[in-house]
Amino acid sequence: MRALTWQGKRDVRVETVPDPEIVDATDIIVRITSTGICGSDLHLYEVLGPFLDPGDILGHEPMGIVEETGAEVTELAVGDRVVVPFNISCGTCWMCRQGLQSQCETTQVTDRGMGAALFGFSKLYGQVPGGQAELLRVPFGNTLPVKVAHGPPDQRFVYLSDVLPTAWQSVAYAGIPPGGSVTVLGLGPIGDMAARIALHRGAAEVFGVDLVPERLARARARGVHTLDLNEYGKGVGDEIRRLTEGRGSDAVIEAVGMEAHGAPLSRAAQNLAGRLPDAWGEKVMGRAGVDSMAAFNTAVDAVRRGGTISLIGVYGGSVDPVPMRTLFDKQIQLRMGQANVKHWVDVILPLLNDEDVLGVDDFATHTLPLEQGPQAYQSLQEKRDGMIKTILTP
Repeated sequence: MRALTWQGKRDVRVETVPDPEIVDATDIIVRITSTGICGSDLHLYEVLGPFLDPGDILGHEPMGIVEETGAEVTELAVGDRVVVPFNISCGTCWMCRQGLQSQCETTQVTDRGMGAALFGFSKLYGQVPGGQAELLRVPFGNTLPVKVAHGPPDQRFVYLSDVLPTAWQSVAYAGIPPGGSVTVLGLGPIGDMAARIALHRGAAEVFGVDLVPERLARARARGVHTLDLNEYGKGVGDEIRRLTEGRGSDAVIEAVGMEAHGAPLSRAAQNLAGRLPDAWGEKVMGRAGVDSMAAFNTAVDAVRRGGTISLIGVYGGSVDPVPMRTLFDKQIQLRMGQANVKHWVDVILPLLNDEDVLGVDDFATHTLPLEQGPQAYQSLQEKRDGMIKTILTP
């Protein structure tokens, strides 16, 4: 089969690799029809190379058609249409029963001290082949895949793999009071969708902060009060307070994470780690404070006293400097973590109809064949060509 593989920093290639096979009796093989490129994939492309090996298959936002089932699969049949959540969760362990599928005890990567395994996301999360490929082996065929109807286009459902549940969780964790306000930092796919969901769920004011004109315009068209970081810079918090009677917003959703703009020292550390041999690079990435804290510090500044920060942007450092005095003094609540995809599916799926209240049908800015994956990664990383969300079609 053809698959998009990691070969080095800023070097991904589509290659011919062996087809996946049924390994466990509850496995299924899915022929991928659509698969997204995520902002988290760009962390692998740019920063997390020490945790990858050449040839690793990327991608964790796939959907497709069941092509083969293991002997003990009873909930799906060949020909069924499924979305594959990015968490590899068994659905039956204690954590899964609590709705914490991202902490699945069956697939936890215990040798790394990490939570549930993820498709296509490095040694930190199990080094499991990902979904930017023609075929994907999916374990737990009875409990993990999300069966969807035939008929509507893939883009009606593909975001159930990651974007929709991740954004939904970020809004749920933000705890926006009825008629309250929220600031969304970063209007990439997750932040954009979080802003849409916040408005759908009744937030009176949604402020969106970014520096990419296309992202700002897209959010503005959906009713978001946008702030251009190029204009406000470190004064974002001051402007949010001006717009909220001097307090700050009730909640902040931080959808940027480790590669925030404007942190040259962190960027230098990340670049150094990426050039070191894997064993050394892992130590730098895992034990040094290599994240940019710019977006997080903006969140702390912009949220009102007694408010909530919902952290959904990915971080990788272990000793990042956190402003504990300010967090304590402002009585800020902080929630974070990988999305528990299956926990949110039942509430989201009824919204994916012809009414399209969240605008999923035209959410992607680009739909490209898998063979153009390397060019798409480059365009997304460089924020070129108006590219915000890309779907690849194997």
